[in-house]
Amino acid sequence: MTKVSVLVAVYNTADYLPQCLDSLLAQTMADIEVLCVDDGSTDASPAILQQYAERDQRVKPTFLKENTGLAHARNVALRQATGEYVCFVDSDDWLATDALEKVYDTFEDGVDTVLFRVVLHFTDGREQEYKMKPFETLTGEEAFKESLTWKIHGVYAVRRELHQLFPYDETLKAYSDENVTHIHYLRSRIVKLCDGTYFYRQHGDSVTHRASVRRFDSLLAKELLRNQLINIGASSDVIRRYENVRWLNLVGLYFFYYLHREELSMADRLYGKEIMKHVWQSIDIRLLDNNIRRKFGYIPFRCSWKLFCMQEELYFWLRGCFNKNIEQKV
Repeated sequence: MTKVSVLVAVYNTADYLPQCLDSLLAQTMADIEVLCVDDGSTDASPAILQQYAERDQRVKPTFLKENTGLAHARNVALRQATGEYVCFVDSDDWLATDALEKVYDTFEDGVDTVLFRVVLHFTDGREQEYKMKPFETLTGEEAFKESLTWKIHGVYAVRRELHQLFPYDETLKAYSDENVTHIHYLRSRIVKLCDGTYFYRQHGDSVTHRASVRRFDSLLAKELLRNQLINIGASSDVIRRYENVRWLNLVGLYFFYYLHREELSMADRLYGKEIMKHVWQSIDIRLLDNNIRRKFGYIPFRCSWKLFCMQEELYFWLRGCFNKNIEQKV
């Protein structure tokens, strides 16, 4: 059995793909398979994959005719995986040469998930380690709770059986693929951290960094995860904690709407408001902590969506006035 299967979803990353593949083929642990799925690229990515496959039999490419999204591409690779453990490497990222060996050596009886050490690589060449409180081991539920607000990141290797039991959520093209991270953590017995380094390239033009209507899909993705948690029988404490996260996320997305609505088309504004209203209606406010639902700006006002929106508008306007006053004094 192969030790580690690496899932590489590829879409128009020809400029970065060779660095990614070179880092995988240079690993100090040679017993790996590199499962690459080209998701309908229109640049030179397919030709690059073919060249690497001819050079090294560990590179196993699959070519999709149309762009289907990250989650589907990774699932295609996941179905082919034969390794004891599975991880992903985005096609514009790369690994330190000993990363997979360090990950593999960290697994032991009872450990289902191992996190990489993540270094953020910026376009100007700066590098910064992902900020999180160091830990040796966490229970699955502890890791789940920490991951809800990304106090721990989602770059990891996991036992193949667990990953194939819970593949990527393909419902949405963006955000829903993150749901599987929370599920893997929750269903792990033990989660550990190693110092095998994953270099995570930062792009300022990604969906998560620009004023895109797709940002509202994160609300839908979180609703999907809530349904998944219920379906797998998650504890009432887990569900309660997650509803609080969903509520905070809703208020946060309203702030995004407040700041950037002039940059969105009228159709996109209506779509965003429609999604926010839907989520506002779907959250079980009985599960919200008292210190949240009684705080101005976060009061549910379940009796009236218009009243909730008026609260948000006033809340963020007052915050803006307060911040301007602070800046003037400084």
